[in-house]
Amino acid sequence: MNLFSRIGTALKTAVTGRLPLSASSGGFEGAMSKRRLIAWKATEENINSLVADGGDLLRARSRQIVRSNPYAANAANSFASNAIGDGIRPSCLIADQELKKQIVQTWKDWALEADADGLTDFYGMQALVAGALFEAGECFVRFRPRRLSDGLTVPLQLQLLESEMLPLSKIETAATGNAVRCGIEFDGIGRRVAYHFYRKHPGDNTEVGNKGEIVRVPASEILHIYRPQRPGQIRGVPWISAALVKLFLLDQYDDAELDRKKVAALFAGFITKDSPEDKMLGESAPNDAGASLAGLSPGTMQVLLPGEDIKFSSPADVGGSYEMFQYRTLLAISAALGVPYTNVTNDLKAANYSSIRAGTVEFRRRLNQFQEMTMIFQLCRPIWARWLETAVLSGALQLPNYARDPRPYNRVKWIKPKWEWVDPLKDRQAEKIAQEMGWKAPSDIIEAEGNDVDETHQRIAADQARMKELGIQTLGTAAPSVPVQPQDEPADDDEKTEPAQKDENS
Repeated sequence: MNLFSRIGTALKTAVTGRLPLSASSGGFEGAMSKRRLIAWKATEENINSLVADGGDLLRARSRQIVRSNPYAANAANSFASNAIGDGIRPSCLIADQELKKQIVQTWKDWALEADADGLTDFYGMQALVAGALFEAGECFVRFRPRRLSDGLTVPLQLQLLESEMLPLSKIETAATGNAVRCGIEFDGIGRRVAYHFYRKHPGDNTEVGNKGEIVRVPASEILHIYRPQRPGQIRGVPWISAALVKLFLLDQYDDAELDRKKVAALFAGFITKDSPEDKMLGESAPNDAGASLAGLSPGTMQVLLPGEDIKFSSPADVGGSYEMFQYRTLLAISAALGVPYTNVTNDLKAANYSSIRAGTVEFRRRLNQFQEMTMIFQLCRPIWARWLETAVLSGALQLPNYARDPRPYNRVKWIKPKWEWVDPLKDRQAEKIAQEMGWKAPSDIIEAEGNDVDETHQRIAADQARMKELGIQTLGTAAPSVPVQPQDEPADDDEKTEPAQKDENS
């Protein structure tokens, strides 16, 4: 800035009382480009552009790290098992109990036949979808109508398609004039009208034939399951993305430390000789590189020749900072994954009741959001509607007035798997108090157990009637109430509890 410019700025400041915008020293620090932030180059690209450019490599690296890294594999299994458990199950809300029992039983029979590959049931497919979202960011479900002659309860099955089946690189204008973006065809008002899939998985070398052939599948036959992170996002991003680099570098660091210790442990000592032709007891013949080895048996006393000397190997230790460094890095990885540290590492040595409880509550709050907004809304809800329609059309169900108004039959409450708490006694007591005070309905407690309310009441009534018929006193009604003293929590948060016994499959 020259002298005249500085004078002009000073006069303008004196008149207006404020600096011109271009010369302001305030504003957002994160938007400045001087000193510390001069090397920070951020992009303004849309999320869809970022996914189209780097999505294939990001997904491939994510899959590889889950395959090979123990922390990533454990986090993926923990995420799927906690989000799905033994399944997110439907509870039909129609008032007619007999009709409801018929619908529920038909659904249960069909759920065992839902998988087009015949490998699992409908709830196992839910777990596969959750694992795919963690690893690849998305999964596709294709409705596969079947013939009545196939003998299924309802002539409909589901086929899971991996993310690689829909090419991110397919960006063009279709013959209809619709835009095809990352393999998805949109009409003029932004509705999905079709998906352009590879006929065969492009990475499956066991498939024969033309892998590059693409087929157009109507959007009505496809469910696209993914967690949108930004408005307008059309393809999924792996859940593990934010932790990917740290997981890879930590894995390399651990491997390097392991190899270094292994190599150091292979050499007990090093012998120097003035006369290389003299052989030591137990010395082997030289190898191609001219080096020879000498082994010792337990209790051997070796007398060295004049001029020989031995130096024992003393490999450097990893140091006292190794474990703390790993701990801090794994904490950052756990934060990026949204999975508690104990679920990623199975490390419970520093855990106590309060820390386990706090981490579990936050983790389950995130999973509740994922269950409601992704799994139930995108997967379970449309599958129920399609299954019910197919069941009526095929004659598997006779539902009054369904053709005129199917909405009453599509009103379903999806019951999520129950949570196992750290201290179930205290939770039971809290539920009892909430129910007695009128703050919580008994049906909410039953559903929190992962059970349907009507089915539970019917089973209880059937059990009580059978016990009365056999002359057995009904349990839970005549027994006196015995107060149970809960165990006291540690007074100091630093007091550690004994680690729980680890499950072999955790």
